[in-house]
Amino acid sequence: MQRVTLGLAALGLAVLLGILSGRNAPGTATTPEQSPLTVQTEDKNPWTSQPLNRGPRDFQFAIVTDRTGGHRPGIFTDAVRKLNLMQPEFVMSVGDLIEGYSEDPAQIAIEWAEFQSKVQQLQMPFFYVPGNHDLTNPKMLETWKRKFGRTYFDFRYNDVLFLALNSEDPPGGEPYRFSPEQQQWVRETLNRNKDVRWTFVFLHKPVWMIPDSLGPSGWLAIEDAVADRKYTVFAGHIHRYARFVRKGRDYIMLATTGGGSQLRGKQAGEIDQFVWVTMRGDEPVIANLMLDGIEDKGFRTEPEPQPKPADKK
Repeated sequence: MQRVTLGLAALGLAVLLGILSGRNAPGTATTPEQSPLTVQTEDKNPWTSQPLNRGPRDFQFAIVTDRTGGHRPGIFTDAVRKLNLMQPEFVMSVGDLIEGYSEDPAQIAIEWAEFQSKVQQLQMPFFYVPGNHDLTNPKMLETWKRKFGRTYFDFRYNDVLFLALNSEDPPGGEPYRFSPEQQQWVRETLNRNKDVRWTFVFLHKPVWMIPDSLGPSGWLAIEDAVADRKYTVFAGHIHRYARFVRKGRDYIMLATTGGGSQLRGKQAGEIDQFVWVTMRGDEPVIANLMLDGIEDKGFRTEPEPQPKPADKK
């Protein structure tokens, strides 16, 4: 997943600080072996002194949110197309990928086949996180495990830890629940990854919205485990965007990527979106991209101007 050019950037950044500030003597500033940038410098140069905006450990990923809960056909397909335009290194999710709420194995299979046919069109990895529509009952949990295995997992990329949690553990019981086994797994995973520069937590339900559920759900135990590190939490479920600051950290509730919505706009937090996260140095830069604001290069194409015919005499 890591791009080869990052290694070149690492070699070139120190050189570029001198190049772009104009302190170098006139001549060719560097060679392709030293840096991705080769430029002719003079006493004065028509560019600013900032180094290239790409550190050796920088990377970008996207997050899609609720597709279902009254899904609107075509929206998620459009999101896949636009993700391929943006080219993140991978795509995360926060659950509610299928409509679910069924015990019919044939119906469940049809819904997953439809969804997987969409994400297979992505040109980068997609990470599944379960929501209540995906794990409604034990039958759906059985299907998930047969298809995807674990319902919670972690991975590490460029010294950043990604925790994908299951807020339906077990399904069909209390509306918010993280089993004792999952809580213990979180503690063990964090202990194995004490040296990361940031931790991202993904789950479906924004448990912090229901204060009475914090203790019984097991969420407080998870927050206690992650409390001594830098982290950001992403969730979905409510179909309305909002940022919360809790315990000094960003807790971000996403809107929809095709799920049911009145689409009353940014003020109401009701938008179709995906999130674009750039890990820059030791902290993330988070941008919300509206689906209707992303178009490919051909969204407006004009014919090539033709010469006027010669005047007849």
